[in-house]
Amino acid sequence: MSLNHFINISDLSKEEIESITNMAILLKKEAKAGITRETLKGKSFALLFAKPSTRTFVSFHVAITQLGGHPISIHQSSMGGRESLHDVAKTLSRYVDGIIIRTFAHDDVEELAKHSSVPVINALTDKYHPCQIMADYLTIKENFNKEKVKVTYIGDGFNIANSLLLIASKTGIDITIASPKGFEPDSDIVKLAKRDAVKNNCKITITNDAYKAVQGADVVYTDTWTSMGMEEEAKKRIQIFANFQVNERLFEAANSDAIFMHCLPAHRGQEVTDEVIDCDRSVVFDQAENRLWTQKAILQLMYQ
Repeated sequence: MSLNHFINISDLSKEEIESITNMAILLKKEAKAGITRETLKGKSFALLFAKPSTRTFVSFHVAITQLGGHPISIHQSSMGGRESLHDVAKTLSRYVDGIIIRTFAHDDVEELAKHSSVPVINALTDKYHPCQIMADYLTIKENFNKEKVKVTYIGDGFNIANSLLLIASKTGIDITIASPKGFEPDSDIVKLAKRDAVKNNCKITITNDAYKAVQGADVVYTDTWTSMGMEEEAKKRIQIFANFQVNERLFEAANSDAIFMHCLPAHRGQEVTDEVIDCDRSVVFDQAENRLWTQKAILQLMYQ
């Protein structure tokens, strides 16, 4: 398997998703056994970040380094301002072997990939978060060994919800998204996911009822109510999303062995309470760790 770019889950087949996941599992085992690889020896990578980051920046930096490569950090507040994305892509392609971009507009990633002669990896946009969702899929597989899993996402139908819909529908996971009215996932992505769900025998449900959504769930997932770039809406969103908090009452309505997931950073007391995020069924730090292994797997498969 060889990946040219890693832009969106919709670009991947089910087999490619499983290949990345299986490679991540292997790399995780190898690391614990002290086995190292030098797949990226002599290669350099630009980490082009327009958004602040902890997990994404550190996990990519470590993944590249552990595979023998050299990460170069480029932090800037906007893309295509002082210099066009066309020129940025053409220039960086002369210097580095890959570009990892974390930005606001998804079109910026598409534009960069269009003009880059080296692989581009989407490390987050306002529309999609494919690297996080690959880590989430690995985390779900580590916790459930059964034919059918139900994931319920509670909250804003933003990039995490969009990407969860895409991976669930491609891998046969039943998924329910519960959001306040007006905050549902992108309608075009829902349509695409529903088409794939028919092929892969799984269910896609979009609802405005958080309590009904978690019933029968194996996974209860939430994310911040106010993403970066939306800070002016924070007070309004806290009111709108008040009934979508994952607290003990809501979590108890899911299956008795359900796990809690959150991509972090968490706003404790808003989308989730301390009692849930710190409980023994919370796997949020397993998710965070799995960012390293899945991103390392993507790089391994791109450059092996």
